[in-house]
Amino acid sequence: MKRLLPVLCLGLAATPALAHLPHGQYGSVAAGFSHPLFGLDHILAMITVGLWASLLGGGAIWAVPAAFVAVMIAGFGLALTGVSLPLVEPMILASIVVLGLVVAMAVRLDVRTCAAIVAVFALFHGFAHGTELGGAGSLRFGTGFVLATVLLHAVGVAVGLAAALIARRGDARGRVVTRGLGAGAALAGVALAFG
Repeated sequence: MKRLLPVLCLGLAATPALAHLPHGQYGSVAAGFSHPLFGLDHILAMITVGLWASLLGGGAIWAVPAAFVAVMIAGFGLALTGVSLPLVEPMILASIVVLGLVVAMAVRLDVRTCAAIVAVFALFHGFAHGTELGGAGSLRFGTGFVLATVLLHAVGVAVGLAAALIARRGDARGRVVTRGLGAGAALAGVALAFG
């Protein structure tokens, strides 16, 4: 765990601006894959989706992240058509705050409701990816950011499940870790919104 801390600190030090390449440098799977990994806004949103899914347990572990990915792809496609979508950046920031809060408060809702909530935010995340693409190769770039999103969701699920295992063994720190990560994400979302 001590070795992981510096890596997490470096990841959290990334700013949203680092996720955006200059126009003309998109179009590869590698560019698409790296895009969500270098923006704190993307990282926090994707990991909290996985954390929430792990808190819900059961079928939600795959259904909630799958809903996010499916609607994110639809949002990406919508952006490629040239349609305008208002409030993209505010909704991305709201996704971090809202998803962080539901994890911090361990909100339990019907799986379909949770999937619908993450799907709303996913539309804006996908749309943002599509508007940044320009005329580059959309299929390769899209494949890359979908893979990175799945990876970040999996990290969130794995951390949440590990924390739940610790909690089941009678150690309250497991519950505190997950809720603390949710609270930290929500606070980071607020800081990004006003920073």
